[in-house]
Amino acid sequence: MATIKDIAREAGVSAATVSRVLNNDLSLAVSDDTRSRVFAVAEQLGYKPSRLRQLKRETELSSKAITLLLWCSAEEEREDPYYGSIRRGVELRCEELGIVLGQTLRGRNLLPPLRADDGLIVVGGFDPKEFERLHADKSTTVLVDQYEEHLEYDSVQTHFRQAVGQALTHLLDLGHRDIAFIGGGSEGERRAHHFSRMMQSQGCYDPELVRKGSWSSADGYRMMDELLAGGKRPTACFAASDPLAVGALRALHDHGVQVPAEMAIVGFDDIEMAAYVQPPLTTVRAYPEQMGKAAVQLLAERFEGREVPSHTIIGTKLIVRETSGGTPE
Repeated sequence: MATIKDIAREAGVSAATVSRVLNNDLSLAVSDDTRSRVFAVAEQLGYKPSRLRQLKRETELSSKAITLLLWCSAEEEREDPYYGSIRRGVELRCEELGIVLGQTLRGRNLLPPLRADDGLIVVGGFDPKEFERLHADKSTTVLVDQYEEHLEYDSVQTHFRQAVGQALTHLLDLGHRDIAFIGGGSEGERRAHHFSRMMQSQGCYDPELVRKGSWSSADGYRMMDELLAGGKRPTACFAASDPLAVGALRALHDHGVQVPAEMAIVGFDDIEMAAYVQPPLTTVRAYPEQMGKAAVQLLAERFEGREVPSHTIIGTKLIVRETSGGTPE
């Protein structure tokens, strides 16, 4: 069996250099050519093949840098932890794989292009024309939480149809038919789409009970205030995010409407606060941190040679607490 000294002799470097290269010592100041030569000689000599493959993979990934492009502003991320959780998942998986997380960019400002071998993770509702200026290589771009389908890119999505189905099935099973919807006004937003389709299929969709605005708790309050002032009062409401649901709950409290006796509420995401509002919020749990991790994993597979686009859908889970009137878990 080949030894480190054998590899050093064939590669023309010291045994210490071989040891540090094979142990992926990132503090070692050595050229990429030398590093590649050490791996090539080790492979030729049959040096611990399984370990060598792992080390070679780790070394190749550690030379990559990922840039994260977020649709939301820092303020919007503070108001709604959903996107912050996606970002945290990206950071954690990059650390686990040894991939460098470079710039974190926000918004739609013109930005300099990335290096050709970098990966780009795009989170939120961007038009491809907006981020192709940054990174033209579709094979190393991953779209996260995009409403529109772009099948030529890798993508990660929450299973919004499942999420809305879980919320509405729960409310319908409790006997509700006049169910309102409050959500963000983003074009193509999937929760609103699936809400209208499912309610229409049940024969109880009423556009007068649909309100759209921003994703803030303040707008959740405003939209619930409008619903309560309308001619037809719903008996239940699905809020497309937990911060919206928190605002709606406050409006109901201020109007003296009993939850869930006079109106049931179901949110989406299951942020930490959801279990601590009064009454505790029934919600559909999403897994945004897992979405961020999945996006990095897709890029790692691309760096390792996968050619065909891959699309990951992350499921959801209904968490029954007190605001819906169902039996809490």
